[in-house]
Amino acid sequence: MMSQTKKLSIAFVWHMHQPVYQLNPDGDYLMPWVRMHAVKDYLDMSLWVEKFDNLRLNFNLVPSLVDALIDYANGAHDIHSRLTVTPTQKLSNEDKIFILNNFFDANYQTMILPNAQYHELYRIVQDNGNSDVNVLTNQQYSDLMALFNLAWIDPSFKESDSKLKRLVKKKKNYTLEDRIEIIEIQRGIIKKIIPTYKKLLNSGKIEITTSPYYHPILPILLDYKEVRKDYPENTLSELKTELDAKIQTKKALDRIEEIFGKRPQGVWASEQCISEKTLEMFSDLGVKWSVSDEGILANSINFEFVHDFKGYLEDPYHLLKTYSYKTQNDDIKLLFKDSTIYNLINFEYAHHDSVATANDLYDRIKVIQSKILSSPDKEHILTIAMDGENCWENYSEDGNIFLKTLYGLICSDKSLETVLVSDYLDKAKEHKPIKKIAYGANFNRNLKLWINEPIKDLAWTYLKRVRDDFSAFVKREPLHPNIEDARTELFICEGSDWFWWYGEPNNSGRDSIFDYIFRNHLKNIYRYFDLDTPKFLDDPLTDISPSAPSNYPTALISPKITGKENSKGWENAGCIEIPDGPVLRESKLFEKIKYGNDNDNFYLRFYLNKYIKNNSSPLNRTYQMYIYLRKSGRKQALSPIRLVNKSSNVSPIAMEKFHNEIQISIRDDELRFLRIVKAIPGDMWVLGNYKCMETSYDEVLELRIPFEVFEVSEGEFLEFLFVNANYGMTDFYIPNEMILSVERPVAVSKK
Repeated sequence: MMSQTKKLSIAFVWHMHQPVYQLNPDGDYLMPWVRMHAVKDYLDMSLWVEKFDNLRLNFNLVPSLVDALIDYANGAHDIHSRLTVTPTQKLSNEDKIFILNNFFDANYQTMILPNAQYHELYRIVQDNGNSDVNVLTNQQYSDLMALFNLAWIDPSFKESDSKLKRLVKKKKNYTLEDRIEIIEIQRGIIKKIIPTYKKLLNSGKIEITTSPYYHPILPILLDYKEVRKDYPENTLSELKTELDAKIQTKKALDRIEEIFGKRPQGVWASEQCISEKTLEMFSDLGVKWSVSDEGILANSINFEFVHDFKGYLEDPYHLLKTYSYKTQNDDIKLLFKDSTIYNLINFEYAHHDSVATANDLYDRIKVIQSKILSSPDKEHILTIAMDGENCWENYSEDGNIFLKTLYGLICSDKSLETVLVSDYLDKAKEHKPIKKIAYGANFNRNLKLWINEPIKDLAWTYLKRVRDDFSAFVKREPLHPNIEDARTELFICEGSDWFWWYGEPNNSGRDSIFDYIFRNHLKNIYRYFDLDTPKFLDDPLTDISPSAPSNYPTALISPKITGKENSKGWENAGCIEIPDGPVLRESKLFEKIKYGNDNDNFYLRFYLNKYIKNNSSPLNRTYQMYIYLRKSGRKQALSPIRLVNKSSNVSPIAMEKFHNEIQISIRDDELRFLRIVKAIPGDMWVLGNYKCMETSYDEVLELRIPFEVFEVSEGEFLEFLFVNANYGMTDFYIPNEMILSVERPVAVSKK
């Protein structure tokens, strides 16, 4: 007899966002990512609902992105597309250097390696460097530009479009006419995006929500004093941006209604950063619902969601409910996403077989469903809310195989249903009341990635000084014709992306460009008012953060493993000091790491972050660090780092592969687990023999690991790096731009 199964609803909410890459409304875009994701993700992600009759999807569209799509449809260019349609004989040396440095910005494994000609050009530039324009011929420059643009087009369009098929099949010897045709095909795809979304919205197959116009972090604009209260040593003056937050949100709702004909009922707060003031503002604007993260729910209801080693929730009940928060105006409904599924899709699944991972996710959904059999409620909803564009280039076939398999499994299961969030909320009768809302972001429980760090705060200071000048000018000349244009520039500068890349711990690889765009938009405010721009806006904010000091071992060490800080034997060890900026102060697990070796063993000593240990609520969450290791020569099975990056701009060091992974987890001042994992063929990991390690955790954490564990022989090097990765999200690499190593000595024979 089959056991009874309760129906589980699933809300897929795909978030689409790119920052403003223009210096002014009429200029070219400095980066191509709106165009590239438009031809790779925005259209095809919506078309899945036409392939499965009972599939319903929710899409969150940021208005500034929609404006950029309209701009591209009407003929706009970015630097990359402008160069692509330029005759090669007219390319300057500076143009060619730009091409060498920027036209390999594609996933190596899935976009460069599978294309023999693209990979050959990549190999040539890797071998010869990207500073000599003569490394490629004019024909090779033409091919490189064509192949870069083709690589970013979704495979489904290459299959269905005869012109694209022909261009892909050509492989090399692309002409100027070919390159122009590729850009025009891309423009044709972009032109279909808004009409397609509008048609699907009107047919009831998708729901469209939005975010504040230029993607600001609302709790910072609305709750400035609250966000800053734990940092009395910071003297940054108070911002007066509450009205800005409301205007940006209302403008977003108005703009999406204008374009698509329906006013959004839901708002995705930028980076899912919510607060009580945020929800009050939403309610005032008639917003019916919003979505945030499992961690925010945990802090709001004082319930910690416990996951086992494979990520399964012990008790998913609270996460499968919708919540009702009472505001002064009306109740607003809330959903909270499952963090494990978010992490798996964003990073882990991309390195494995797409059919197998889709089945794994389906099995996880069924396990979650099995755990609600004893629930007293009838209604349960699993929320999968995440970026809908940045992970798919890591998958084979741009995620098409994965999504086709996953959607097929769900749609063929009568005990599961995909829903439009507003429809579900209208019909549901069981909304749990929630009395308080903890503020935080979608992947950590604070806002430290955007504020309370020296360089980020300097950027906020720049913004405040310009905003004060803007307000003073408007008071003097309230009828000036350019006030709204200048206000738009101010709103652009309140966007989350600038502050995300400034300072620690994130690095886009293009931080100087983001800094240049940010400061230029601040300057535009003065230009609109025919005022001289202040001198301070000429000063870049990038490249002023101190680097972490590091000392290498000076001799072999053989310390006893005691866990006591004053024990001897570590005097000649290498030492890595981890920076103590305000962002890292709370997220880093350790303050410094010592390392070294003797003839037979590798030693590590970790000094726990005293800020965490001495905080009023010490270690009230799980802190994690990962160590990745391999022997030199790489004659081993190697697998990729399996942690979730917080953006699509990945540090080159994150692309390295390793043979061993050591996992450290500490909670409530206890060592919760210490595991060693090893790579096996197929980019996979399996649990290794962690009992071979000698460990002690008291005042410090110390490890002794035999070199044999890493298969390192005498005369070989052990290479390694550390990753601070709380909740499986990469906070920062240690070091950030290199891999450390120690040599196992050759034993001296005794006479």
